[in-house]
Amino acid sequence: MSDQRLLELLLKDIETAQQLLTLLEHEFSALSERDLSALQELLTQKQPALLALQQHSHERSQLLRQNNLSADQQGLTALAAHSAIGPQLLDSSAQLNALLDQCQQANLRNGRLIRSNQTSVNSMLNIIRGTDTPSLYDKTGSATNSSKQRPFSQA
Repeated sequence: MSDQRLLELLLKDIETAQQLLTLLEHEFSALSERDLSALQELLTQKQPALLALQQHSHERSQLLRQNNLSADQQGLTALAAHSAIGPQLLDSSAQLNALLDQCQQANLRNGRLIRSNQTSVNSMLNIIRGTDTPSLYDKTGSATNSSKQRPFSQA
């Protein structure tokens, strides 16, 4: 009976991971456009999906341990070897792992874009504040020394 429950959890997680991947793609678009309201909405949609994936992962681990198996791919393979739905379990597990890898890659890509945007914004703010002025030259060709900070109102 636990093999049937494992399959149900895997199928639910496949659906959730597909939704999460779609959300990550939308997040990339919103990050590119710097659409903060869309990003906030996507975050509120991502959190329940991540929570469901985590809960189902714990439940799958618990089901495998109840059958005296390790809570990893080897345990699932051992359970599948003695189950009528073994091939479905293994196929679903492989599909879920592939989707989660895609989610991880999309999340890493989005993280790189976030860091890039942060660096860009910080550079602009430093220029406005006067703490990171561009290298300018005076009439003799030497670099100017303007290290005084300016308030935002004078930028």
